[in-house]
Amino acid sequence: MLRILGIDPGSRVTGYGIIESNGHQSQHIASGCIRLSGDNFPDRLGQIFMQVSEVIQLHRPDVMAIEDVFVSKNPSSALKLGQARGAAICAGITNGLAVSEYTPRTVKQSVVGNGGADKVQVEQMVRLILKLDTVLASDQADALAIALSHAHIGSTKQRLAAGGWRR
Repeated sequence: MLRILGIDPGSRVTGYGIIESNGHQSQHIASGCIRLSGDNFPDRLGQIFMQVSEVIQLHRPDVMAIEDVFVSKNPSSALKLGQARGAAICAGITNGLAVSEYTPRTVKQSVVGNGGADKVQVEQMVRLILKLDTVLASDQADALAIALSHAHIGSTKQRLAAGGWRR
């Protein structure tokens, strides 16, 4: 079983989700939201780095998956999101994790089967796949979806590399 840390980066709230998966079955280990305080943006980036590092040290994932930057209507928001991603990626790399990136569309396609799925559909599928009966915060559900995407896509890549796909 591979332990995967999924990260949904944000400049105010960063979601995290940890699962264990063999590519066919996945189990929820932990998840939550890192709520950032203060108005000083560099301080919030430091909080992301430190708190993601703490999650890594506590739960010892094997790999990290993170949402890739998407183009926003507001360039300033997109830049801040990119910097939040950078702080989380640095935490992963500093703690010895390989980091994979997935677009929001790829995550939705992998988990829901529809790249245009809305947040409610993503949360419902995450809860169904992981057999969770609790309501998830949006950032928490997205982070778990990112981890599940890595499990599904990584498993497929391994089967293809091993010659598991035959026509």
